[in-house]
Amino acid sequence: MKSLLTRLAGILALTVLAACGATPKAESPPQIVPGYEGVQDGEFFIAPVEARFLGAGVPREEVAYAGDEGAGTIVIDTYSRRLYYITAPGQAWRYTVGIGREGTALRAGGSIGRKAEWPSWTPTANMLRKYPELYGPYAGGRAGGLESPLGSRALYLYRGKRDTYYRIHGTIDDASIGRASSAGCVRLFNQDAIHLFNQVDPGTRVKVRSYEESLALEGPWMDDIHGNAVPDTQENRTALEAALAEQAARQAASAAAAPTGT
Repeated sequence: MKSLLTRLAGILALTVLAACGATPKAESPPQIVPGYEGVQDGEFFIAPVEARFLGAGVPREEVAYAGDEGAGTIVIDTYSRRLYYITAPGQAWRYTVGIGREGTALRAGGSIGRKAEWPSWTPTANMLRKYPELYGPYAGGRAGGLESPLGSRALYLYRGKRDTYYRIHGTIDDASIGRASSAGCVRLFNQDAIHLFNQVDPGTRVKVRSYEESLALEGPWMDDIHGNAVPDTQENRTALEAALAEQAARQAASAAAAPTGT
């Protein structure tokens, strides 16, 4: 009996040691989308863009272009939240952008007055007046770098010799790309901002499409449940209605479960 107990104790000990020495299951590495890898840019390291922000149609792409603007023009479509840089007749790079929240989106074009790498940022007087709680703490500005809202690069929009205070720039908030959430400027992923910056010279014309032009060239667009621009199709409308119904049901269930006062 003693021998049997001794053998069982030995087996148990070996089992415990084996468990302690087991190699933990390795986590799958995050998916990296080509073109959006991490980038060492001078003294700053730009983190890779998470794949969840790079769904279908979002990554930059060289596409056929149907507009009549000439090569070397930047075209901004705030309705589909796309920016085109035309490289040749009928050909362009297409980027997904974030734009200004309702009432602040860029409405008129101009030209690129200057460019900057890792630009500093200071909120405008209008931003401080409209949103003092949001921008007040940064009234003194932010130095260029990973904490600057202008990200890795900025193209400054001028009309004539006058700075409009609108920028085409990188971002520290990848989730904002494809949404209408900025103070008015046009945002790109930092990797896209660098890609565009390297092609554009000061003096480049910038055109902003009208709604009628956008509708003719891009078709109708709408916001999904997350605020991202998507084509206005029956499928996307059905998905939005289902998501809103689910959201309402969760809110109702949460309210019903909340304790009530006596």
